[in-house]
Amino acid sequence: MSNEAETPPPSPAPEGSEPTPAPAPAPAGKSDKKLVAGLLGILLNGLGIHKFYLGYQKEGLIMLLVSVLTCGIGYSVMGVIGLIEGIIYLTKSDEEFDRIYVQGQKPWF
Repeated sequence: MSNEAETPPPSPAPEGSEPTPAPAPAPAGKSDKKLVAGLLGILLNGLGIHKFYLGYQKEGLIMLLVSVLTCGIGYSVMGVIGLIEGIIYLTKSDEEFDRIYVQGQKPWF
């Protein structure tokens, strides 16, 4: 006799139903982050939210602090940077965006 608990066999699927296939993995070089990061860069440009979304905490914090602590003066500079980055993100191909910003972790432009 063993002390291991036995697990019951899985119950069969109801008649007429097919097993649900596992979701297919994303194709290599296809980033789900490109569109969201680009729109965040364009719409919330000076706050650096697009940086936080891509995992660049230090760069996002720099943009946020410059925008907030300079009473809005730095927001215009950070806003232009965010706008340019958002446009750059959206104009890159999915594979190029993945290679540069997701895998390569290039923090600026």
